Amino acid sequence: MAGKSESRIRAEAYASSVGAALLLAASLGIGVAQAQAIMRTPTISVPSRMPTISPSIAPRVSPGVTARAVSVDRGPRPIATPRISARLGPTPVLPYARYSPNLYPACTAPYRDADGECLAQPNVGGEGTGRSGKKSAGKGRGNTTPAAVALRAFAGEFVAEIDGALSATEADELARRHGLARVASENFPLIGATFGLFRITDGRPSETVRREFAADASVRSVQPNFRYVLQDQKPPVPSEGDPAQYALAKLRLPQAHTLAHGANVTIAVIDSGIDARHPELTDSIADNFDALGSIEGAHIHGTGIAGAIVAHARLMGSAPEARIIAIRAFGGTAGGAESSSYIILRSLNYAAEHGAQIVNMSFAGPKDAVIERAIAATAARGLVLIAAAGNAGAKSPPLYPAANPNVIAVSATDQQDGLFSASNRGNHIALAAPGVDIFLPAPDGKYQMTSGTSFSAAYVSGVAALLLERNYALKPEALRMTLAKTARDLGSPGRDDLFGAGEADAFAAVMAVPADSAAPVAAASGTTKREDAQPRRDEPGIRAIEQPSLSSADDKATVFQADRPAAR
Repeated sequence: MAGKSESRIRAEAYASSVGAALLLAASLGIGVAQAQAIMRTPTISVPSRMPTISPSIAPRVSPGVTARAVSVDRGPRPIATPRISARLGPTPVLPYARYSPNLYPACTAPYRDADGECLAQPNVGGEGTGRSGKKSAGKGRGNTTPAAVALRAFAGEFVAEIDGALSATEADELARRHGLARVASENFPLIGATFGLFRITDGRPSETVRREFAADASVRSVQPNFRYVLQDQKPPVPSEGDPAQYALAKLRLPQAHTLAHGANVTIAVIDSGIDARHPELTDSIADNFDALGSIEGAHIHGTGIAGAIVAHARLMGSAPEARIIAIRAFGGTAGGAESSSYIILRSLNYAAEHGAQIVNMSFAGPKDAVIERAIAATAARGLVLIAAAGNAGAKSPPLYPAANPNVIAVSATDQQDGLFSASNRGNHIALAAPGVDIFLPAPDGKYQMTSGTSFSAAYVSGVAALLLERNYALKPEALRMTLAKTARDLGSPGRDDLFGAGEADAFAAVMAVPADSAAPVAAASGTTKREDAQPRRDEPGIRAIEQPSLSSADDKATVFQADRPAAR
């Protein structure tokens, strides 16, 4: 009897505990199955059950239930691991050539090697190194930031913005205090600042001198004097004769020349020395400025660039009646020629101050704060800026000034409409133009056959001159969009990173611009137009032209944000 009572008491206690558990579960909003799981949890071996969970169950879980489980604290939660999203993993790195100037990762241009890879150096955002030490070591470099700068800048030289109130004597004293020599300094109205070129004289490390110099109260900014190189692909071989110019037909220049020749339009050519006595360039050089202060003779690159624009004897340029401001910024009478940040700054300042409407820049280098500032100021004045995309190939990062959003970047094509193998790629490419095996004038009355994006840019500069002759009020943004809208599609349908909007079509572009009878913009001081140029038009008033509209979003000429000039 006592045994039966004891058994009954245990049964009643068990029933009471079950009822209490169910009541608690109901009050918390948990189903019966879940309540049973809670009761039995202490007796379940979780590790032994984990392998038996079927992956097929996961898709059957309602997202809504999962969200409720996260927001309410109701006892044991599911293991977090299955909820990790793949989107939280490392971001895939696209090929370098596909990065825009704004998206290019990790390191700045002076700290990249020839393949576009980042060397070991601090991130511009202060978030570590651009390259792993292992890979850098594998290339025999390790932490080679100073070496990387030396390759892209002139050793021991700085370009610094200094207090404009300093006299030459005071600027020299400033330099001496920091173990420097003032090579040159001047005020640049283009950017409203005084810059100087300084050189280390006491052998101290460049970075140490730069930090100390930048800390001086009379110094506004300091940077390396970066190196720029002309963008011809191979040493051209001067030749005689009158070879066929396939570029004329590709660009449809004969048709375009029935409407415009570039008369009364001034193009500043920032390059090496130009042979103004060459028959192809007779009466085309309206002004000369030697930013180097040198006594060197004509150079094969500068002469060829001028010829691509204004040749008018046995050959034909894209704008044979345009005026050229010949700005020598690259030294060397034979072979390659180089320039620097300070000299390019002087050249841009001269072009903007002496009536240029278009600036041709067939050179490339790293991203440069001083030159970026000068280009922004030049664009703000309404000048059209055109540059060679560069000849560093598919693995190269964007090169400057072409990658600047205020600049029309031009890649090169060959006679079969293929991309020049050495041409740079990227979503900053605006247009393409012939640049392989181009016949052009060379110094001493000779001719050359050469290749490079340099000459593609020169052709496009001439086409831009045709548009400005057609309508002098055409603004840079409208001119850029006209070139893109009328370009001939190449490569994959639509805009791409190889040809941009396509190959320039001079005839279609000129036809797209309504003729204007307004007076032309004044040319460079003291210049005269060629006798056979169209008479200057003197009617008052300049009619503003509407920016060309785009017909559809998927049109080849659609101008992406990376291709548009910066807001002014």
